[in-house]
Parts: sequence; structure tokens; C-alpha cells
Amino acid sequence: MVVARIQQRYPTDLTDTQWELIAPHIRALPGPGRPRTLDMREVVNAIFYLNRTGCQWEMLPKDFPNHNSVRYYFDKWTYDGTWQRINDRLREAAREQQVREPRPTAAIIDSQSVKTTEAGGERGFDGGKKGKGAEAAHHGRYVRPFDACEGPRG
Repeated sequence: MVVARIQQRYPTDLTDTQWELIAPHIRALPGPGRPRTLDMREVVNAIFYLNRTGCQWEMLPKDFPNHNSVRYYFDKWTYDGTWQRINDRLREAAREQQVREPRPTAAIIDSQSVKTTEAGGERGFDGGKKGKGAEAAHHGRYVRPFDACEGPRG
């Protein structure tokens, strides 16, 4: 059942056309278990909202499903490859709109190298050093610098 939306609440909400492209990838499979009660389109809208705004899961607006449910589906779809399949389908649709083969037949790999400065020089090996980190001059204790007018304390 397709429910037409009159308007989007947030700029990240899916349009009907966008939803039709990805809905087949996230529909519930028939089988054992309790049927879903959540609107999967709202779950996807919530995930897109989180991705765009960068807010915390707990700060999700109340008109989206519970943040625990949204997080559950985000993790599930990440681990089972659903997001990869959706991305593949969207890429194929975009290529077909440009009258190209759905899957690329060639790829270009850019292997540009960036030179760095050689100001540090070569690193040598010192057998007496046990670690690669910098050594503190005061060996772990605080040494109070003497005042210039008083001279060293003794």
C-alpha cells in the first residue's frame, strides 16, 4: 500500500518517487515472528534526518519513531548489506537516466602522490632507546624554573 504524502516535514524526508526506489529493499520478508508495527518510511526518514543534522540518537524529534527502534534498523541494515544494495540500486538508476549501462564497465584510479617536507631528515636507530616516543627532559618530575633575579636555589 502506497500512502501519498502531501508535504515533507523536513527537507530530508523522502519523496514518493524516492521511497518507491528503496522500499523493495527494506520491506519485511514473510516468515515467522511478529509483524512490524513501525512505518519503515518514517524509520528511513529518521535515519536521513540524523545523517543530515548530526544530532544524537536520543535527540531525534518526537514525530519520528523511538530512537532505539531507529538505531536497531540502522544497525541491522548496515550489517546485512541493505544500505549497500540501496546505494547500488540508486547508482544504477542514475546511470540509466543518463542512458548509460547500469553497471560501470571501467574505472579510473587516481594514484596521485603528495610530497611531504624532508625537514625532519632521516630517522636513525638508537639501540639504547626502548620506545619510539619523545623523552621528557625532566624525567617525570616537575622542576620549578628559578627566577632570573634570584638565581639558582641551593
